[in-house]
Amino acid sequence: MHLEIPKEIKFVLDGLKNKGFQAYAVGGCVRDILRGKKPSDWDVTTNANPEQIGTVFLESFSNNKFGTVTVVVESEDPSLREIEITPFRTEQKYSDKRHPDEVKWAKTIEEDLSRRDFTINALALDETAGEASIIDLFNGQKDLRDQIIRTVGSAEERFGEDALRMLRAVRFSAALGEDWKIEPQTQKAIESSAHWLKAISQERIKDELCKIISSGQAARGIETLRKTGLLQYILPELMEGYKVGQNKHHVYDVYEHCVRCLDFTAKKNFNCHVRMAALLHDIGKPRSKRGEGLNSTFYGHDIIGAKMCGQALQRLKFPKKDNDKVTLLVRYHLFYYNVDEVGESSIRRLVRNVGTKNMEELLQVRMADRIGSGCPKAEPYKLRHLKYIVDKVAQDPISAKMLKANGQDVMKMLEIKPGPKIGDILDILLGIVLLDPKKNTKKFLEGEIKKLGKMSEEELSSLSQKAKQERDKTEVKRDEMTKKKYWVT
Repeated sequence: MHLEIPKEIKFVLDGLKNKGFQAYAVGGCVRDILRGKKPSDWDVTTNANPEQIGTVFLESFSNNKFGTVTVVVESEDPSLREIEITPFRTEQKYSDKRHPDEVKWAKTIEEDLSRRDFTINALALDETAGEASIIDLFNGQKDLRDQIIRTVGSAEERFGEDALRMLRAVRFSAALGEDWKIEPQTQKAIESSAHWLKAISQERIKDELCKIISSGQAARGIETLRKTGLLQYILPELMEGYKVGQNKHHVYDVYEHCVRCLDFTAKKNFNCHVRMAALLHDIGKPRSKRGEGLNSTFYGHDIIGAKMCGQALQRLKFPKKDNDKVTLLVRYHLFYYNVDEVGESSIRRLVRNVGTKNMEELLQVRMADRIGSGCPKAEPYKLRHLKYIVDKVAQDPISAKMLKANGQDVMKMLEIKPGPKIGDILDILLGIVLLDPKKNTKKFLEGEIKKLGKMSEEELSSLSQKAKQERDKTEVKRDEMTKKKYWVT
């Protein structure tokens, strides 16, 4: 079998073999190259112990109890500059459902592969003289072809050893592609073992949740978490909306609506902040619901939901800046806008509350909200019109404040007191700069001020009026271009 193996990996494998040790590429990198994908990182396993690895590669370091040694390699590819080498190992009892109580070095690659999580990750690649062979003890290659997530050996034992593997199973099924499924017995074991997730640190859960949210099949991943019983230990706030009916403006219940919103953001490849906000934007509805049926109401669910969102993300140990961003999007997702009903002052207030840099993400959440409600179009005319107004109010007004010289400069250079002459000169300077922005320099403008200072008030007034007319034309042209950008009239 011929597989493209980076020269950096060959360097590490050959370095160990030349010293008489066994060495294999192992795990996810082998899975990825068999799928024709570029691995995000590479792992190597060997029968050398950490001290022996260190003698083979002087440019290396190790600071963990699992014996992993990181070898530093020169490479143009960032993913190949640090390659982790771990000795063959077996793992004993897992009292905390996450870390082995004791790690022992194994003697064979077979022992090492038997302790791994899923068959598709229990693959080793042996490269010799340019030819690669795959060690596959658990039919991992068949599961790759069939697109199945299956544990190595007993699923109950694997999840009992490390409860985080349950989340990893869901993550792989969501990240590897739309046709990937968790093998039925493996999924059944997750359902019966879901409560073990309580033993896992919130940081580790957060990391896996983010990977699920960021995957192409994010919505299916969240739904799998719900079906397996894992979601109630991760985001119980989201589970509160399951089977909670909505009013005449919605087709789906609160939970399904949120998941469909997430699905839209994944299809549009929006960033993780938008995806998380789309998933959580309505979690305040169950607690704010009044009445039943088509006329039920959810007053204040945006405020309640923002508070719940902040608490949930804090519990999951999200960084404060990420928590603040997502909570902000949830808080203001319900903004009201109708063409000819909401003025520019209201939009300025919204932009001030949300921040100019967050407006595009807020509008993306709103688009997801529409699709998740059963609306056929994510971006109707009024939403495009809102984008136009947001862009318009965010633009700097065309005024003398844009100039690199001001009224104080004019008075000082011409030795005159405040009066209409200063305004006329600034209007003329602005007209010059609008025609040629490169001329907006202190040196150039001071030269023009000296010339204008020699003119009569009548000449200055006439030139000022012409400059104002040109400014008005520029404002109209800029507005027309902004309207065209968003297809509005």
